[in-house]
Amino acid sequence: MQAEDSSSALSAPAGSEPPMDDSAAPQTTQDLTVFVQNLLQQMQGRFATMSDAIIGRIDEMGHRIDELENSIGELMAQAGIEEEPAVEGAEGAEAAEAAAANSQAPTAA
Repeated sequence: MQAEDSSSALSAPAGSEPPMDDSAAPQTTQDLTVFVQNLLQQMQGRFATMSDAIIGRIDEMGHRIDELENSIGELMAQAGIEEEPAVEGAEGAEAAEAAAANSQAPTAA
């Protein structure tokens, strides 16, 4: 899994650097520039991979929610329960609250 690879690379405490021997350390400004560019490219690649994975999971979750809504609708139809229309906007919310308050209020006989 990609997330485990990138999280293990990022789990080092802030301010600590990976151990480097003198032969691996950049010797010139040009070497340092190349090193930083390579590092940034690696980070960009990992970020793109993580972003794609997250977007894919969100899309999958959306499809599952749609399937769940359809299943609930089918079950409600089989049970003979009418689906209440969704109320939108402030006026609809106020009307729904008023209807709920009226249904809970005791009626005079």
